[in-house]
Amino acid sequence: MSNNKSLVAKIEEAILMRTKLKFMDSRENVNDFLKEQLNAPAKSVKSIFKSIDFNGTRIFTFGDENAKNTILYIHGGAFVLEINIQHLIYCFLLSKKMDAYVLAPVYPIAPKHNASETYGIITSLYKKLIQRDNLILMGDSAGGGFVHSFCQYLRTIDLQQPQKIITFSPWVDISMSNPPYDSKNDPVLGEIGLKEVGKSWAGELNTDDYRVSPLFGDNTNLPDTLIFAGEREIFYNDIKKYAENLKNDGVNVRLVTGNDLFHIYPLFPMPEAYAAFKEIKKEIIG
Repeated sequence: MSNNKSLVAKIEEAILMRTKLKFMDSRENVNDFLKEQLNAPAKSVKSIFKSIDFNGTRIFTFGDENAKNTILYIHGGAFVLEINIQHLIYCFLLSKKMDAYVLAPVYPIAPKHNASETYGIITSLYKKLIQRDNLILMGDSAGGGFVHSFCQYLRTIDLQQPQKIITFSPWVDISMSNPPYDSKNDPVLGEIGLKEVGKSWAGELNTDDYRVSPLFGDNTNLPDTLIFAGEREIFYNDIKKYAENLKNDGVNVRLVTGNDLFHIYPLFPMPEAYAAFKEIKKEIIG
């Protein structure tokens, strides 16, 4: 990656800084947010993209079912925000450029739901997809962290691993146990809010349980892994540590750092994201 941040990336970062969610940096705001979400009526995600019902769970689908590759994409949003248009457009692009059938489940989120419920849904879906050739698990942020945890979990239930793992800025430690975290200079994330949200998502699990924090899990026999991270995001040090864990556990892992870039930068329309997309295409298509 280039050391010179593009003008578009600078503009994107400035916009993100001005629109940063209030609950990220305030315990009072995050507690209010969680209470509001707990009492809010269920919302249906509106989209022009096709979706199917799988055992009561809505799944957005993109591309031809007979495509060469299959991608199961787990969206981010700190486990409290639903899939959004940014995720859906990216999945659409993946289907077009990677010769892929892409599935993006609208999984249950906190505070009304927790990790254990989502494990049940994603495990059932994964069992339906496991016989497909070239199955790839992808995810961003919270969804990326879930992907890594889920593949660790697959080892414990004797299900085969996917062909590859590709994640963007995965949240690998919801306990946030490796301070300091520079929330002030992160235009997207905040330590205070994330800690409270993480507790809600974990439910009855400890926040350092590998099923919610893959940083503490066993990566033995996991597939080839490609991870993207922004140098300026508060997850960066945790992600570097996790990449080292993967190497130590014998996994073929590649960490691509976006120099001076922010959280989930590959999802944004800017030159650095186009470069990341080329890396993904190289990983999947060759």
